[in-house]
Amino acid sequence: MKTLKKFAYVYGLLMLVVITTVGVTYAAFTDKASVLGATFSAGSADIKLLLDITKGVETSNLAEDLQGPTFSGIGPNWSADYLMKVYNNASSTLLLSSAANYETATDPDELRSYIYVEPFVWNDNGNGLLDAGELGQSYGKKTIVKWKTEGLSLGQAATGEVKALVLRFSTDTLPDTKQGKSGVFDFVFSSAGL
Repeated sequence: MKTLKKFAYVYGLLMLVVITTVGVTYAAFTDKASVLGATFSAGSADIKLLLDITKGVETSNLAEDLQGPTFSGIGPNWSADYLMKVYNNASSTLLLSSAANYETATDPDELRSYIYVEPFVWNDNGNGLLDAGELGQSYGKKTIVKWKTEGLSLGQAATGEVKALVLRFSTDTLPDTKQGKSGVFDFVFSSAGL
């Protein structure tokens, strides 16, 4: 019994020395570091319109809203272009779209059923004029009614990209009953992050 107690005592002491040595060695060769207070901010879908299409994206040249054009003398087979640029001011690539927005009270004679819009890519050389060879791919052609109800996809715009567009407004036929009539329409550009 005495030998067994002595053996247990020596064995316990030996284990204590081994565990202490391993613990000290482990503590000497381990460390940790922490990253504290990580902040995450969600990006936003932020687009702006250029006030002057011949200038750059300085803050003074960017707007949320522009005064729309005035078209007069509309008749059968009429066409007119509106040049504009949309700037992606967001922190990510955006999917752009456009739609008409109007109240029937601003178009009591329903010109919206006869006027078409057809957006095109505009490969502008920087002078703000639609020169020969600058008219690119069409995004589709719709009446203003369909533009409101279905919208038009205008593709992607990378962060910091200026997307130059030609909005071609046109008519095919226009009944005599529409002579002298007028309508007011807004068009809205929207974006969604990808």
